Amino acid sequence: MSGKNSGAVSRGMVDRKSPLVFQVRDLLLNPGTMRELKERVAAPAELGTVMIGVQENSDLDLDLRLEAVHEGILVSGTVFAELTGECGRCLNPIADDLEVDLQELFYKDASEIEGADEEEIFEVVDDFIDLEPIIRDAVVTALPFQPVCREDCAGLCSECGIRLDDEPGHHHEVVDPRWQALAGLVSTPDSGDHTEDAAVPLNDEREKS
Repeated sequence: MSGKNSGAVSRGMVDRKSPLVFQVRDLLLNPGTMRELKERVAAPAELGTVMIGVQENSDLDLDLRLEAVHEGILVSGTVFAELTGECGRCLNPIADDLEVDLQELFYKDASEIEGADEEEIFEVVDDFIDLEPIIRDAVVTALPFQPVCREDCAGLCSECGIRLDDEPGHHHEVVDPRWQALAGLVSTPDSGDHTEDAAVPLNDEREKS
């Protein structure tokens, strides 16, 4: 099943206007039955991380099975989406397809589940189930920690920020700071040379006298 990310039971009202909320009354009334759910819906907001994710209102393709079991409704199947973001090395745009698997049980009455206060348990609310939490959990878990445009992306130059893949062989000459200090010492004419030059005519005058 999808990973748990909260310490409380998932209960309360559901937004029936959400494209990810579905009625399951027919299944609850007929244990052992199954319904296929193939829908294209709009993705909710903030479905991803800072670097990469599914753009809000882009297409989410659901290929799911809703099964009426003794405890409630078992949801399983696959969700398809398009990812957009930027490379964590060179900051170039990224576009990729994402496919994640789901399997989660929505309980008819979560209050009777032992340990309900210790782990998140999803529940049928007024004959409806909300798939957004389990889709969000599955998508975010499947995203790369550091997305890259390709595995061997060289990234950016730490000195000037140029994209290294665009400039093969690009580098900056590194000067030893000890030599750099010596390079600032430039020899200049000594002031005594000017004095000596100015004294020459005086010496000539003395010799003539």
